[in-house]
Amino acid sequence: MTLRVLLVEDDRDLRATLRDALSVEGHEVLTAASLSEGMAMLAHVNLDLVLLDLGLPDGDGEALLATLRRDRNWPLLVISAKDATANKIRLLDAGADDYLVKPFSVAELLARMRVALRHRGTTLQPALTDYRLGGVHIDVTAQSVQRDGAGVHLTPTEFKLLAMLVRQAGQVVTHRRLLAAVWGAEFIDHTHYLRLYMAQLRAKLERDSADPQLLLTEPGVGYRLTAPDDTGPGRA
Repeated sequence: MTLRVLLVEDDRDLRATLRDALSVEGHEVLTAASLSEGMAMLAHVNLDLVLLDLGLPDGDGEALLATLRRDRNWPLLVISAKDATANKIRLLDAGADDYLVKPFSVAELLARMRVALRHRGTTLQPALTDYRLGGVHIDVTAQSVQRDGAGVHLTPTEFKLLAMLVRQAGQVVTHRRLLAAVWGAEFIDHTHYLRLYMAQLRAKLERDSADPQLLLTEPGVGYRLTAPDDTGPGRA
């Protein structure tokens, strides 16, 4: 299931890290660096979940929480460096679904997102992170790739692209989603990037890159990583 997530966070590095991690999970991530940007997003887009920092440059994120709870029932998780118990209780009583204290792991964030959605009747399964098929072993968490027991070196971009396909194994991932997640929304029309990098991945992982059995092309749509119980062939 793909979520549309609004991330309101003024720390550029953390914003990029969380955006990339959620994008690899297959989610569409909209970002805002200030309270005013976050408010504008709430007014003009439909969302599935909000991640909200409190210390924003033009005001306290708590104002956005109040606006959201007045007009919407979207799940909202607070992410903050403030760890005082009284602060947590106040935000939870004000309508936050959860409160994460920085620093936190991406795995914990994803788990808490699943809980918040489950409380609203939506079940979100954890993405696949350990993939084994045809002698290929990909461990997304450890950032490890092996073929027939030997390590395979991937560039950061190659691994990011492969990780997104692993997490969606067995499902078609569109060109636009892959390009937006790996290169950024401004590159969604640059499909030649995908052709180049998929050719590189096939050369490293397929037994015969001219007859791929793992990294499959869905013509005109996107790419699919073969699931363990899926034996259908595919060609670029």
